[in-house]
Amino acid sequence: MRVEFCGLDLAHPIVNGSGTYDAIAARRAFGDALVERFPFSAFVSKTITLQPRDGNPPPRLYETPAGMINSIGLPNKGLDGYLAHDLPELARLPVPLITNVMGATADDIATLVEAVDARREIDAVELNVSCPNVKTGLDIGADPVELGAVVARVRPLTAKPLIVKLTPNASDVPAAAQAAEAAGADAVSLINTLRAFAPHPRLPRTPWLGGGTGGLSGPAVRAVALAQVRAVAQRVSIPIVGMGGIQSGRHAAQLLDAGATLVAVGTESFRDPAAGRRIQHELHDLFAKSGDIVNGHHDV
Repeated sequence: MRVEFCGLDLAHPIVNGSGTYDAIAARRAFGDALVERFPFSAFVSKTITLQPRDGNPPPRLYETPAGMINSIGLPNKGLDGYLAHDLPELARLPVPLITNVMGATADDIATLVEAVDARREIDAVELNVSCPNVKTGLDIGADPVELGAVVARVRPLTAKPLIVKLTPNASDVPAAAQAAEAAGADAVSLINTLRAFAPHPRLPRTPWLGGGTGGLSGPAVRAVALAQVRAVAQRVSIPIVGMGGIQSGRHAAQLLDAGATLVAVGTESFRDPAAGRRIQHELHDLFAKSGDIVNGHHDV
């Protein structure tokens, strides 16, 4: 099940979605057992911004019948805090490290990319231009022209693989993917969460989430993910990291069939911290039964 992705040799196609798995906390809880049985073939960090962020006020989560709505708001230690405190811990993981970054302007993003490029512990960079909880991120990712300009601005600043995480909350996602590819992106990832509203259970016309609105993830978005990954795969030639409501190996296989090279697990890890490993094994069993694997694609 080994996969070549942007020059990285990965043991299998299952990775984590940014911000959905706290590897540092997990290692503190499970010790070396986590390293020996790490659930992902590469680790994607939570989003890093230039300055520290506290995130949105609580409540931050709202459970839906087929997933959840989050309004976390990208809390993080900032670039300096990440490099000083988180990176040494993440560098001890037994898989390649992909650092996810986001800035409010092209200059901010450029500063982040340059800083990440200088650290050999980091194997690839993911640009978050799609978070629906941060207005500037959505604006950049939803406009193909602006997105292309940002990618072109930062592409010369790193020799590492550059992945652009697209927003699903755009009128033409394949056009955004094309713009990212034309500007030099090595890969794209999708989908991020869909904009959603959680009503207060007792107070009319009042949001439950402290941030007002949030992003919907989980099984409810799987069909949207399949549609958008398939549409993007028909328009670009670069690899795709597909994600959205993955709960099983068969779900992962469906995304691979739609055109993804890697599959990211997100919300399912909140319910089952070992979901990535389980899904990896289920996918392996499907591959073994089908006996047909070509460039990561298969028939099941």
